Amino acid sequence: MANVIKEKNSGPLWASLYKELRADILSRNLRDGAKLSESYVCKKYGVSRTPVREALFQLEAEGLIKIIPNRGAFVAGLTDRDISDIYDMRCLYEAQAAEWAVMRMSDEEIDKLSETLDFMELYTLRGDAERILEFNREFHNIIYDGCRDRMIQNSLRTYHTYLKNALPPVSYSIEQLKDIFKEHKAIYLAFEAKNAVTARRMMEEHVRHSKARRMIDYEFLDNKR
Repeated sequence: MANVIKEKNSGPLWASLYKELRADILSRNLRDGAKLSESYVCKKYGVSRTPVREALFQLEAEGLIKIIPNRGAFVAGLTDRDISDIYDMRCLYEAQAAEWAVMRMSDEEIDKLSETLDFMELYTLRGDAERILEFNREFHNIIYDGCRDRMIQNSLRTYHTYLKNALPPVSYSIEQLKDIFKEHKAIYLAFEAKNAVTARRMMEEHVRHSKARRMIDYEFLDNKR
């Protein structure tokens, strides 16, 4: 049965289709090498040809599909190296975001960071991974907004979308949850002290540890890339 995509107030129909296709490619619902003919996409997602062309062009620009003249569009997806590289790029961008955010955030924004950390501590004590990760995202989003740089903000949110869809759900141990909280507390303390150099270093360490926690699981995936 077709997944009918409807135009939303937040954007045109091609954008909604693009997001749906991107999620299906990253999650491997559309396998690497699969052909994405316009007729197939129209039928599967319940759209006309016009938004399909726009969505495919955007996916090609991101490297998630390859359009071959006279043959059509084929899923490229992400390789193991791509996943690893995304984490490394995220480390660079997050570190820069933290450094600039220390210099550019208001005291009210730092207070909000503190409040978010308090919630992380509460749910760490309760062992509630879902809520910890919810406030984890909020903590990082405050820093993204605080760096006042749209290019970094857009890049980091794109990286998070890729990793969220490409990697399987993860289960953290109690000790790992405690480590996640400690890493965020170290970042916050640098903000509280308005020490941009330390904030950058603590963020780099946190993202490297995040990569290690996730890529250990990823190595055991059935990999046909």
